[in-house]
Amino acid sequence: MPAPSPGPREVLASSPEPGSRAAAAGSSCRGLLWHLQDKRLRLGLFDIDPGHKLHQMTCMMQAGLWAATQVSMDHPPTGPPTEEDFSQVLTQVHEGFELGTLAGPAFARLRRSLGLADEDYQAALGPGGPYLQFLSTSKSKASFFLSHDQRFFLKTQRRREVQVLLAHLPRYVQHLQRHPHSLLARLLGVHSLRVAQGKKKYFIIMQSVFFPAGRISERYDIKGCEVSRWVDPAPEGNPIVQVLKDLNFEGKTINLGPQRSWFLRQMELDTAFLRELNMTDYSLLVAFQQLHEDEKGLGSSLIFRTVRSVRGIQSPEESGAQNRRLLPDAPNALHIVDGPEQRYFLGLVDLVTVYGLRKRLEHLWKTLRYPGRTFSTVSPACYARRLCQWAEANTE
Repeated sequence: MPAPSPGPREVLASSPEPGSRAAAAGSSCRGLLWHLQDKRLRLGLFDIDPGHKLHQMTCMMQAGLWAATQVSMDHPPTGPPTEEDFSQVLTQVHEGFELGTLAGPAFARLRRSLGLADEDYQAALGPGGPYLQFLSTSKSKASFFLSHDQRFFLKTQRRREVQVLLAHLPRYVQHLQRHPHSLLARLLGVHSLRVAQGKKKYFIIMQSVFFPAGRISERYDIKGCEVSRWVDPAPEGNPIVQVLKDLNFEGKTINLGPQRSWFLRQMELDTAFLRELNMTDYSLLVAFQQLHEDEKGLGSSLIFRTVRSVRGIQSPEESGAQNRRLLPDAPNALHIVDGPEQRYFLGLVDLVTVYGLRKRLEHLWKTLRYPGRTFSTVSPACYARRLCQWAEANTE
């Protein structure tokens, strides 16, 4: 597997040009208008404004990502992918901090294959509006952010997790090429941030599974087990954006209609891929949204093997190896599946937990502590099988 190159290439990052400042100002105005129009949809999300303890860090992230995206716009990758695309490390020096871009050309290619324009990516992640923070039920010490339009999700990662992600990046890209309708979260960038001479912090960017967030009524993080899988629901009327867990899902059903066979098959394909990478403890995100009357029965529930796929992707595999469907005409179509009455947001996230010695010891400890109960720390084969069984048992 390609590894990050030992010597990062350093450049002095340029500031936005005057015209870009004007565009950013226009984007800021549009962002303000969007904020006012959709304020009710952001209840429970908090602007990381100047009074927030993470404001300085997120401002650095925004400025750094604006400059990093500009590099891929000015020097788009050409020709077939190379090993260097996956190993390149570009360090841009800013006033007071450095931002590293890892495997930049590989992620630039991936974004283009998804039909994501660099200009839109830059506008959403750059200084056009504050990042948003939400209260997470995760036990990790990671920080979680959303871009101001809620389209992109940012999460801090440990160095070891980043190394694992980059080591498997070529196979991840290959899997998405072979299965363009995969449920795997779409990773869009990996970066490091160093303030002054301090320690590097790493973060990833991915397409948010829960986008667009308007009208979503319930959100769940599913692992197919029971230990520590309950969240006390917020009191009725509380505006917090809450992600519930497996035990909260009891009594619910995902009614996919004709889409069910596609979904179960894709779960098998994606979890088999993660099993081959020795991954465990990932999550299936699920959200519910009631369809309007004029959205029902528009044909998006039909299954196809050879029709419309992701714009720009050409699979090298024969059509018989595919598991494709007709994508709904909606933003974030890859994570949206329409049933007869509900729209569902579905995606597999947290894909970097290796079942190594530490997890094996944790498995042994939990086996002794929770005899006869199911928990998340199990072998990749057991984890994949159990999550697929959950999907089959809770869909119709």
